[in-house]
Amino acid sequence: MHKIETEAGTAEDRDFVASLEKGLAVIEAFDADRPRLTLTDVAKLTGITRAAARRYLKTLTRLNYADFDGRYFSLSPRILRLGYAYLASSSLSARLQPFLEKISAQTGESSSAAILDGDDIVYIARSATQRIMSVSLGVGTRLPAYCTSLGRAILAYQPDDELEAYLKRVRLEPHTPKTITKKQDLRAALEAVRIEGCAIINEELELGLRSIAVPLFQANGTVRIALNIGTQAARTPAAEMKPRFLPPLLEATETLRGIL
Repeated sequence: MHKIETEAGTAEDRDFVASLEKGLAVIEAFDADRPRLTLTDVAKLTGITRAAARRYLKTLTRLNYADFDGRYFSLSPRILRLGYAYLASSSLSARLQPFLEKISAQTGESSSAAILDGDDIVYIARSATQRIMSVSLGVGTRLPAYCTSLGRAILAYQPDDELEAYLKRVRLEPHTPKTITKKQDLRAALEAVRIEGCAIINEELELGLRSIAVPLFQANGTVRIALNIGTQAARTPAAEMKPRFLPPLLEATETLRGIL
């Protein structure tokens, strides 16, 4: 969770609503690992004062976007309206879904599409044939970009200045003993993605999980979306990931490149 930056750099921008920024930061303080937070927790995670955090939390509670049990705050189901507003206003997920379902039908494995949002990837479409992770994946799920195939497939094709800024600020936490935690190693892994044209993760996010992802190039050559296939390590040897799964992924991205 990133704390709110100081407003000195935005003082001249009269159209920037700092209170909205802080309110959204309060919402983003909650996640799968932190579903219930105290007032102090929220203030610490967002970098705002306790008094300000209290105002935002009380407002969210009064509008039924959050619940309060006397000590802990938690987001209410009403908060889903914010995410559904994005999905309803964009046909991107609907356009991707048939391709993911075709990939799953061809391979017998789960397939997903994600975008880069800050330092995380966010799932925007998914075709699940079976559960391959200990946590449930679905549209809206956020995962760290650095240790996911989807994230690396996107990061590898970002402009140099944006990639350097990311590498400077990201904290590489070990999710498993196999997770890359040195920035020079991550830099080398991203270079390998550009050479190979795909990103393969071998049990870095979760033991027993392997995945392969490819970038989806836009007409202007930029990359903001990636597609992947995830499988259980016990079912698919690492050496078979590329020959088995890369062709259907490339077939999908070639077609999508012409219609997105």
